[in-house]
Amino acid sequence: MRLFHSPGSPYARIARMAVIELGLEDRVVAEEATLRDPSSVLLPHNPVGRVPTLVLDDGTAITETTAVLTMLDSLVEPARRLLPGPEKPRALAAYGRVLGALDGIAVWNRELRRPEHERSPGVIALEALRAVRVTDALEQEAARGGFAARDAGWFALVSLLGYCERRHTAFAWRQGRPALAALFDAAQARPAVARTVPPTGMGSAAPPLR
Repeated sequence: MRLFHSPGSPYARIARMAVIELGLEDRVVAEEATLRDPSSVLLPHNPVGRVPTLVLDDGTAITETTAVLTMLDSLVEPARRLLPGPEKPRALAAYGRVLGALDGIAVWNRELRRPEHERSPGVIALEALRAVRVTDALEQEAARGGFAARDAGWFALVSLLGYCERRHTAFAWRQGRPALAALFDAAQARPAVARTVPPTGMGSAAPPLR
């Protein structure tokens, strides 16, 4: 199997970390792809042109983070799977909140990559407010002991914060959020995290998110 990714994509990073964490590197080969590029190696497999894309041995291309994680989870025994099931509604809800925050920050970042005269101040203000609101809620959850399990929500959270730390520095996420900062800093020693650190960069030259 092949996992197409872009080094700067926080969505693809979640899948890349999952491959390492689940011990699937002998079965899933990571392959870098350009995005928004008509000659990208990804397009013959996935006309959507987004990452992560997992191409199975029979050529089936699975795209979008949760769908990719579902397939990766199917390759390991149930006890090791990363996606929370319906029997863990709070963990599933936390995962959804993190993805919601990531989606909002993706929109915010995309606006900042536009030429200044093309940016929407209203969209930027809305997404900046959403980012503060959701990360404040995630801070409270982490302070209460949430995200203790290294499940999909934990990896998504690390990817979200890592993206803000290195590629979306317009959001000072550490300010007033010591529990998130401690979780993120401690996570850096984990192999799946350390081996997938995104490159730095922001602005119009930054690669697309997905």
